[in-house]
Amino acid sequence: MNMNELSAKKSLGQHFLRDESAIRRIVDMMGIEADDHVLEIGPGPGALTRYLRESVCSRLTLLEKDDRFAALHSSCPRPGLQVIHGDALTYPWEKLAAPCRIVGNLPYNIASPLMWDIVSRTRGYVRAVFMIQKEVADRILAEPGSKTYGALSVWIQSYAVPRKGFIVRPGAFSPPPKVDSAVITLAPLPRTDFPRDAAALATLLKICFQQRRKQLQRILRSHFSEENILASLEESGIAPARRPETLTPEEFQKLALRLFYA
Repeated sequence: MNMNELSAKKSLGQHFLRDESAIRRIVDMMGIEADDHVLEIGPGPGALTRYLRESVCSRLTLLEKDDRFAALHSSCPRPGLQVIHGDALTYPWEKLAAPCRIVGNLPYNIASPLMWDIVSRTRGYVRAVFMIQKEVADRILAEPGSKTYGALSVWIQSYAVPRKGFIVRPGAFSPPPKVDSAVITLAPLPRTDFPRDAAALATLLKICFQQRRKQLQRILRSHFSEENILASLEESGIAPARRPETLTPEEFQKLALRLFYA
């Protein structure tokens, strides 16, 4: 059976990219080099995969949850090709071989938790290029003080430098989604700049952005002692009256360490 004859599964959030111009731009943004390992998440019918197969990368891994496409990609060999029939949300990102470039047209329903895991757990990637819902892209790229700035913004920017690529309209997909998509790139920060305690940071972000419009001192009272709160805020150089949406990623990291290790 031809891959293009297979229909998208709504249960998997599949929207297949068909626009050749957009596909070529994504490949160009990856900057693939001869010794690279490239991993594509959800290749589907292979519109992007075709260009990756023809690229100079030495290894190509296709991570596909849909058993139909996993089987079809496995039947088309290429030197250095590995097809993994599995779920990206349960993939062992810590074990990804370096240097690696990651690419994917990510299903809207898993894009945020998947990128959350990839940037914090993957040690070997040099660049990631993702097609995601434009609204999610705006959140990732948001700066402190903006309406779209939140936990996802802080987390991604604590591990990577996100950059805006380009907007893709619904008509570029089959079936077309109801909203615009956007392509972004993520370049990892030096590991020395990573948060020292990821669990503490994740917990603090959850606490703070559930009540993003309240003052920090009031939000934290339900979880820490008043003495710890005031000392932690002072040592972190953060005024008690500030709101979560105004803190930079670096300030969140300092505050998390002080609060949880007081």
